[in-house]
Amino acid sequence: MTGAAVGAQREASVWARVRSFAKRALLVELRIYASIGRLVARRPALPAGATGFSYHKPVLTILVIFIVLSAVEIPIIDLIVHQWPFVRIPLLVLGIWGLTWMVGLLAAYLVRPHTVGPDGMRVREGLELDVPLAWEDIASVAIDRRVDEPKSPRITETDASRTLSLRMQDETNIEIELERPTAVRLPGLPPKGGVHEVTHVRLWTDDPKGLMAAVREQI
Repeated sequence: MTGAAVGAQREASVWARVRSFAKRALLVELRIYASIGRLVARRPALPAGATGFSYHKPVLTILVIFIVLSAVEIPIIDLIVHQWPFVRIPLLVLGIWGLTWMVGLLAAYLVRPHTVGPDGMRVREGLELDVPLAWEDIASVAIDRRVDEPKSPRITETDASRTLSLRMQDETNIEIELERPTAVRLPGLPPKGGVHEVTHVRLWTDDPKGLMAAVREQI
């Protein structure tokens, strides 16, 4: 391959990543407002006949603190830069956008729970991640609390398994064993994002016993 061809390939790769990032950012932005709308309307994103199980309690206090600090920060900064409109207006817009983003993130945790229903389970996390698992793909579901090292990767691999772990404060308490390696799509680009085949899925729920009861009703 010539130098020009290599350069063109790299440029194409860069633009592909830019387009992917822009698309992802737009979808996240839209989901922020959709989540706020669902929260106001009290309409969580639940498939027909499914039961939702929350996972936000470990981070609820942190999110609320950030929201309160963001709300308090807006009038304080506005008061400081009030006499300079060219500074005041951009900072005001940025502050309101940041506050809206934090509220939308909290709303996403509240209205996009894990679900258990007739068609299977949906494993979720915040604004982006939503992994559907059909019952025919699930071998077993069990309570199994585990605390991992901070900043552990979502996908961990051993000789016998490949596990997707959706931790809250480094913890999971439910393990789903799959019948066979199953493709799941994660947000972002490879290697962290994209499609991965996994044999186990680990997650956190605030009500593991309730989730297990709902699973037993379905299988």
